[in-house]
Amino acid sequence: MTTPVPSATAFDLPTPERLTPSLMRAWAWHKQGLDGSLRGADSAEVFSQAGWARSVGGANPYLTLFARAGISREQADADVLSLKIHELPAARGCTYVLGHNDFAWALQIGREAAAAPFRVLARMGVERGEITLLEEQILHALAEASGPLDPKQLKDELGDSVRNLGEEGKRKGAATTLPTALGLLQADGRIRRVPVNGRLDQQRYAYTLWEMPAVTLDDGSVRSLLMERYLGWTGGATFKQSQWFTGFTVADSKAAFAAVGAVEVPTAAGEVLWMLPDDVGRLAAFEAPGEEQIQLLAGTDSLVLLRRNSGDMLEERDRGKKVLDATLALQADLPDHPILDRGRIVGLWQYDPVKERIAHWLFDGPTPAVTQRVAEVEAWIRAELGDFRSFSLDSPASRKSRIDFLDAAV
Repeated sequence: MTTPVPSATAFDLPTPERLTPSLMRAWAWHKQGLDGSLRGADSAEVFSQAGWARSVGGANPYLTLFARAGISREQADADVLSLKIHELPAARGCTYVLGHNDFAWALQIGREAAAAPFRVLARMGVERGEITLLEEQILHALAEASGPLDPKQLKDELGDSVRNLGEEGKRKGAATTLPTALGLLQADGRIRRVPVNGRLDQQRYAYTLWEMPAVTLDDGSVRSLLMERYLGWTGGATFKQSQWFTGFTVADSKAAFAAVGAVEVPTAAGEVLWMLPDDVGRLAAFEAPGEEQIQLLAGTDSLVLLRRNSGDMLEERDRGKKVLDATLALQADLPDHPILDRGRIVGLWQYDPVKERIAHWLFDGPTPAVTQRVAEVEAWIRAELGDFRSFSLDSPASRKSRIDFLDAAV
């Protein structure tokens, strides 16, 4: 467990020389609650403190909760059912699993992205009034239904109200008008998606009515709130990294940084991180833990995805390592799931459902702590998930070459 760091704003800026890559990795690890500081937290609190969990039909949300707070899949599914947590379109319109306190304003952040598909339809002659009418018909169909309806059921119910856009629509990713109308309704908080089998690690959904209260904040205030959360989740990020996650323009990013009082902090690696004032003080007093803290995470875990800086998590001697002829440090996204120790990537893993085991490659060989954690996560996947998919189309066959590589790597 990391020694508690005092909350204060009066510290001077730490010297860049002190902010080494090793210390900054441990700092991000601490901010993500991977040091045990979120043990005992509920699922909504984990997502509030560590960041929203990217879903894409994979098992990342479950491992996010298990790694930080020991939360079971059964409990996570119960929290989805009771709307303590939910999967919603948020930053950049991408879907994340987040806690109930964030539902309304996260939807507001993603609303502009939900309108983007309509611009594609408009170029094919679809008028806004047609989509508005379709939205109203969807709401009526859901109100009359005895339960949630999936897209096929809705299409059957709505008949010719759903326009087929032909081959041109297929080429542009809009085969019919239904997905756009559903996306707009979801972004407005008037409907929500329900996992067909109650699980987050798949992408089969039905829709039901919802009455999400409107946010009273203006768009600028909501952007500032997201920036405050983002800098808190990461412990600091470069300007470019923040833009990747938020999707803000340069002007909106600068305004959000100013609104939260963000401070520029140079590091030993030559990066300049934007940080919250309180975190500058905490970082000045922060000491990296001396003992191993091992976690197996998904390649889309918040620790990795929020800044897309997996190369920074490698020791210099590991940066040239290759996975299937691709240099690990040069890839924007990890090809496999990481095994980490206090923020440093010490290996890679994949789950092999055929043999019900974790295939892994440890750069420096096993330690007792690594061996124990691999066994714990392996048993958890076997008992609670059955498989560990990265995304909806991931399958045992598609990852076989990766598993074979990890088994053979030395």
